[in-house]
Amino acid sequence: MGHVPFCIISKNNEGILSIMEIILFITALLFALGGILGSVLPILPGPPLSFFAVILLHWSGFASFSFTFFIITGIIAAILTVFDYVLPSWIVNKFGGSKQGVIGSMIGLIIGSIILPIIGIIIGPFIGAFIGELVANNDALTALKAALLTFIGFLISTGLKLGYTITIAYYIVKALMGQPPAPDYPII
Repeated sequence: MGHVPFCIISKNNEGILSIMEIILFITALLFALGGILGSVLPILPGPPLSFFAVILLHWSGFASFSFTFFIITGIIAAILTVFDYVLPSWIVNKFGGSKQGVIGSMIGLIIGSIILPIIGIIIGPFIGAFIGELVANNDALTALKAALLTFIGFLISTGLKLGYTITIAYYIVKALMGQPPAPDYPII
């Protein structure tokens, strides 16, 4: 037989990978990549995709994660997902922005990421929020303040999601290299 990828022996301990193991492995890697992309792009739910990548990798037999790890990462993914939807609105409402500013920020993110993939992800939400605030009949100074706050909320949310998804990717790579994939913390 040929060389087994990553020198990992499958569940059947014969070194032969089943089609299902290969499909689960590839799907897990795609979900992990989608999780990182989803941390920045509003179309994809980043943390849940990364969490499902861990589940799929565990099911594939390429890595074994503890129940505690699943609980902790699942709770964090759920909190970050809710936080991602609540934070921008909370910041805007708290500091006097409008719903149009939040919507403009999301539209700016999408358009910015299409027109200028890297820079557009950063400046698109700010410009979109500013235009949204102007549409909401705010003066330029108020629109600028609300756009800045919306942008700060976006950066905080994106930073937290990126931190989570990159950490999950780290544990996946660590598991594929044959090292213990993740710490097994006891649940108190």
